[in-house]
Amino acid sequence: DPTASHYLKLLLDGVFGADKFRSEIIWKRTSAHSNSKRNFAGIHDVILFYSKSSKFTHNEVFTPYSDDYIKEHFVHLDPDGRRFRRSDLRNPGVRPNLTYDYTASNGVTYKPHPNGWAVSREVMERLDREGRLFFPKKADARLRKKIYLDETSGVPATDMWDDLPPIHASAAERLGYPTQKPLALLERIIAASSNEGDVVLDPFCGCGTAVHAAQKLGRAWIGIDVTHLAIGLIEKRMKDAFPGLAFDVVGRPQDLNSALDLAARDKHQFELWALSVVEAQPWKGGRKGADGGIDGIIYFKPDGKRTERAIVEVKGGGIGVKDIGRLAQVIERERAPFGVFLTAQNPTRAMERDAAAVGLWENPTTGRTYPRLQILTLAELFQGKRPNIPLMDLNVGKSAKREDVDAGKQGSLL
Repeated sequence: DPTASHYLKLLLDGVFGADKFRSEIIWKRTSAHSNSKRNFAGIHDVILFYSKSSKFTHNEVFTPYSDDYIKEHFVHLDPDGRRFRRSDLRNPGVRPNLTYDYTASNGVTYKPHPNGWAVSREVMERLDREGRLFFPKKADARLRKKIYLDETSGVPATDMWDDLPPIHASAAERLGYPTQKPLALLERIIAASSNEGDVVLDPFCGCGTAVHAAQKLGRAWIGIDVTHLAIGLIEKRMKDAFPGLAFDVVGRPQDLNSALDLAARDKHQFELWALSVVEAQPWKGGRKGADGGIDGIIYFKPDGKRTERAIVEVKGGGIGVKDIGRLAQVIERERAPFGVFLTAQNPTRAMERDAAAVGLWENPTTGRTYPRLQILTLAELFQGKRPNIPLMDLNVGKSAKREDVDAGKQGSLL
């Protein structure tokens, strides 16, 4: 944001060289004016565009015409209703070889500008055959070309982007990640600075907007993040957006020993990793602090409409009967149908007995019953076992959106 972008620019000048700076882009990220009483409302972030060398990819990007621009310039209609504007056929320079009289299909002969026409006679004849010439009513007026609105790319993008919709509270793509960027923003950046088949690297990939955009645009990609919360979120996001997509996840526990090692080294990251395995959302965004006996939530729709919750608790160390009793109390307090206890150690018989005593939950739609308090060990997770919960996918009942991309291996998460 503007409080730090100038410091970052100095760093990037040092890394790439000041001569590799290309653009400072102002992105209007919001329309909210919450701080306008004692200051000018801050509604933008800064995007810095650098290249590694003087040889770099840049594809021209266009933004849509505004309604006011269309009303002002595209004021003419063909008989079939197509909207167009008139364009001058005058050559900007003096071109004697393009100086010729042209007799159009309407029988009128038009004189060129002293500089000459902008196109050759052959092109002029083709434009005439295709109905792309505008014949003026006045005999001494100049012949012009039709530019159709439905064939124009729009306005070449400037370094001020105010046409991208923000991610508001009810936006369909909102994931609840605090620094999430709009997919359209990353699509524009990636489309402008790479071609299909190129590799896009996002070394701080957060909730995965850049790798999502790269996949959608046919690029290969590598995303890196330090938290298992981010990696788990991206993994689910990519699988939902691109069913059947294969990609590598590097650096997460691949067996029981590596999971136990993570639990010993970083309890919090172990918890986030375990929650991601069962597709649970971390409680309060995964922030550290008092959790009231809730580490995560699995949302599900037992009838495809009403949303219910399963409470998840994760234990990487010692466990006992008291842990089962506390989770049972949380289930009752939260009025949740289920509780899931994820543990690195095997439960005792007493724990299994107390879990079974919590009873069963009956799905009112199907009549099927499920244990209300379920215990899963890490070993069982690596064997593929998951919580026995009906319709765990929050999007059940909706057809998954399939992007028009190859479903082969396209990227890696680290």
